[in-house]
Parts: sequence; structure tokens; C-alpha cells
Amino acid sequence: MSLFIDPFLNNGFMLNALAAGTLVAIACGIVGTFMVLKGLAFLGDALSHGVLPGVAVAILWGIPGIVGAAVGSLLMIAGIGVVTKKTKLSADTAIGLLFVGMLALGVVIVSRSQSFSGDLVKVLFGQFLGISTIDLVIQGAATILLALMAFVFQRPFLLLCFSEEQTQVSGYSAKFYHFLLLLMIAVSVIVAFQTVGTLLVFGMLIAPAASSSFISRRLGSMMVLASGFGFIAVYAGLLLSYHFNLSAGASVVLVAVGIFFVIFLFSQKLKPRRIHATRCN
Repeated sequence: MSLFIDPFLNNGFMLNALAAGTLVAIACGIVGTFMVLKGLAFLGDALSHGVLPGVAVAILWGIPGIVGAAVGSLLMIAGIGVVTKKTKLSADTAIGLLFVGMLALGVVIVSRSQSFSGDLVKVLFGQFLGISTIDLVIQGAATILLALMAFVFQRPFLLLCFSEEQTQVSGYSAKFYHFLLLLMIAVSVIVAFQTVGTLLVFGMLIAPAASSSFISRRLGSMMVLASGFGFIAVYAGLLLSYHFNLSAGASVVLVAVGIFFVIFLFSQKLKPRRIHATRCN
């Protein structure tokens, strides 16, 4: 048992990483569930990469990277809204344009500076083992906010995930709650990028939530399962990184994706049995 517990008991940085990862797992489990149900995976990917120029500028100006991530996310959301509203282009096209444009801008900013070698690795792959108390407080506050929003607005969000027309008929503004959902995705990306980085945050948003969709169709249980799968990925990934000297963020996301494929294969194996049982009944 010492192999599974001692790394966290004997190393403060590992305990902080586990706490931060748990908060990220909960936040991404909540928001990722809505993303999977609504089919917003591409948007999540775009936002997770779209923060790069904001973070790069923030580092150049000597301000916290999370501020740059917030500005980058808001610019992405605003840009998508303007393009879809002022043109006849679809939302996917607008997201694709902003995604490529923001990512290219981030690469240009990084390429023009000689001081990004160490910071760039942190931005792209996170700093799981360098989480501070301030980071934990920010992540904790953001996770509580996301959980409250999901609880208070669960009905309109659930309606929105399946039908915008039904959302309108039920007396809710589809545009407003869609915008609110985008903000929740942005907040989860902003707080998670510090831990797992811009390249890997998308995996924590999608993999645990997609895994939970094979097991449950109820919103609440999907969120709980997604958060649980995320925690397992964080715990196992940190252990692997500690014992085998691997990248912590990448190890966590690899475990999360591995959990998805295990559950996927298991569900496919059970499917013929379910069909046979249904026919027999």
C-alpha cells in the first residue's frame, strides 16, 4: 500500500497536485457532461487552444497567466458570436476560424520571444507539481461557482442540450443559456489550464464525461461519474508520473482516455447480451 499512499503523504507538492487535480476533475466533470450532451466538443477544443495568445501576452507583460487565459477565452466567445450573428456562416465554421486564428496568433507571439522556453512548457502541459495555495483557492472558487450554476440552471441547460426549440417553448431563452454554457466552458478551461495545460485540458473535459455517458443517461449521475472517473485519472496519473518520472499532466489525461476505452469496450461486449435479453422478454 505504501506505493499508492506514501507519495502523497511524504511530498507536499504531490498532495497539492492531488487536491488541484480533484478540483479540476469535478469542474471538468460538470461542464464536460453538458459538452458531451450538447455536442460541443469542438468548441471545448477551440477554447482550450484559443487561450494560448492571451497567456503568452500575459507572460510577456509579467501578469498572471490566468488573466490572459480569461481574456483569450472571452475574445473567442465574443468572436464566435459576432461571426455567427453578422454572417450566414455556421457556428462550426466560426469556431474553426477563431480556433485556427487564435492558435496561429499564439504561435507567432511565442516565436517572437526568446524567453518562452520554460514558460511555454508550463502553458502547453501545465504545472501539476507546482500548484500553489493561491492556485488551489482559485480552482476551488471556480469549481463551487460551476457546481452552483449547474444546479440552479440544470433544467434549461438540459433542455438546451437536446432541443433549442423545446427550450424556447418551455419559457427559457436558448441564446442566453447557450451563452451561459459557453461561459462555463471558458471558466473550466481557464482554471484547468494551470494544472494540465492548454493541450491537455480538452482531454479532461471530454474523456471522463464521455465515459460516464456509457453508464448513465441521468444528468446528475453522469456528472458524479464523470467527476469520479476524472479523480481516478488524476490519482493514477500522478502515481505513474511519480514512480516512472513521467509528465504529470500527460499521464493523467492518458489514464482518462484509457478509462474511456476500457468502458467503451466493456459496454460493447455487454450490448449483445442486452439485446438477447430484450428479445427473450
